[in-house]
Amino acid sequence: MNHAIRFLFFIAVVRPLLLVVLGLNVRRWERLPGEGPAVIVANHNSHLDVLVLMTLFPLRLLPRIRPVAARDYFLRNRLLAWFSLNIIGIIPIERHVRGAHDDPLAGVGEAVKRKEILIIFPEGSRGDPERLGEFKSGVAHLARRFPEVPFYPVFLHGLGKALPRGEALLVPFFCDVFIGEPLFWEAGRETFMTALESRVKELADEGHFTPWE
Repeated sequence: MNHAIRFLFFIAVVRPLLLVVLGLNVRRWERLPGEGPAVIVANHNSHLDVLVLMTLFPLRLLPRIRPVAARDYFLRNRLLAWFSLNIIGIIPIERHVRGAHDDPLAGVGEAVKRKEILIIFPEGSRGDPERLGEFKSGVAHLARRFPEVPFYPVFLHGLGKALPRGEALLVPFFCDVFIGEPLFWEAGRETFMTALESRVKELADEGHFTPWE
């Protein structure tokens, strides 16, 4: 039943909302992976970010697309938890590890082994509209565990204005998506993180966007 509701939600609500009401300009759509395991790494300014990224894939892949999200936020009440787990299909992770033996990436690692396509926002929480925040190193720990898995850098523009943090009213605003070449683990956390951040910034520079005031 939940699988049917999920498909219906994306067909009847999400796709018309994003493709018709907002409108998307996707650069190099063909670079997206056609199967997993793979990891999509993007900047984060809006709750719309994850819906846009999921919409870029064909519906046949929907059951295998798994956004990684904070357990304390998305499981904070029963209704939101049900929607997040069953309709969006998140993999909840702990942002604050409580014990030395806790592995916050355990669920993410199992998803990689199941050959799913993960969506990760290394900034953690949503930042100011169209401003890149500092990337946290959790994504590098995942890449080190699975050096054969490709990490696809993506830059999203406009969604932070269409539905910014703290707002509930959607403002129709044309949005851009830039998809980069995949990146694989290189020897060293700093090397990988520097390469990843550089690629996302290069994608951002492609748009020649005027900074938001």
